[in-house]
Amino acid sequence: MHNYKIIVEYDGTNFVGWQQQENGQSIQATLQEAALKLSGEKVTIFGAGRTDAGVHAYGQVASFTINKKIETDVIRDGLNQHLRPHPISVQKAELVDSEFHARFSAKQRIYKYFIINRLAASTLENERAWHIRNKLDVKLLKEGAKKLVGTHDFSTFRASNCSAKSPIRTINDIIVSKSKNRIKLKFKSKSFLKNQVRSMVGCLKYLGEKKWDLKKFEKVFIKKDRKKVAPPAPACGLYLEKIIY
Repeated sequence: MHNYKIIVEYDGTNFVGWQQQENGQSIQATLQEAALKLSGEKVTIFGAGRTDAGVHAYGQVASFTINKKIETDVIRDGLNQHLRPHPISVQKAELVDSEFHARFSAKQRIYKYFIINRLAASTLENERAWHIRNKLDVKLLKEGAKKLVGTHDFSTFRASNCSAKSPIRTINDIIVSKSKNRIKLKFKSKSFLKNQVRSMVGCLKYLGEKKWDLKKFEKVFIKKDRKKVAPPAPACGLYLEKIIY
C-alpha cells in the first residue's frame, strides 16, 4: 500500500462540510470520487480538520492509501482534472510513510476568521467574510481574545451535537489584526470543539460592539451556559489555513 498526503484548497459555500453525509455533497466524498476515477480503487480520504458546512480552506491536509504507486504530480493533476468544476483544488501531493495520518498526526491546526467592518457590504467578498456594520473596537477584541488563550473548559462555545469526549482544549494563541476595514482573527490549537471558533468569534463581536463589557464576556465564558452565549459567527468567514505536523 502507498500512503499519500495532499494539501487541498476549497470554497465550502455549497458543501455540507468536509465529512461525508447523506444530506448533500461533501468535500470528502467529492475527493473520494475523484480518487476512484484516477486510481480505479475505492479509497477513504481522511482530513485533518472536519470543517462545517460553508467553511473554506486554504490548507486542508488529507491522506489516503492505494495499492498502486502513482507519481505525485499525476496524483495532484489527475485529482484536479476529475474535481472540475467543483471549487476544490489539490495544491500539492506527496508520498509519505505508512504511519502518517492527516488527522491523528497533526500537532496544531490554524484557523482564520475574516470580518468586513464597514457600512456597505462587500460585493467581491460575499460569502467569503462576515459583514458587520457596527464599528468594532479592536482593542476590546484583543483583550477578550487574551481571556481565551490557555487551557480551559470550552463548554460555553461547544455545539450541542459535538461528539468530543472532553470540552477541555488548549488555545495556543489568538492574533487579532486590522487593515483598513478588514479584521482578521487567527486561532492556533491542536484541536477545536465543533463550532468553537465561530462561537468564540460571535462572543468577541458582542464585546467589540460594546454590547458586553469584559466582565460580562468573562462571566459568560466561565458559566458554560449555552443559553447565555452570543449567536455564532456565520461559516462564510472561517478558513482552515494550515495544519502543522
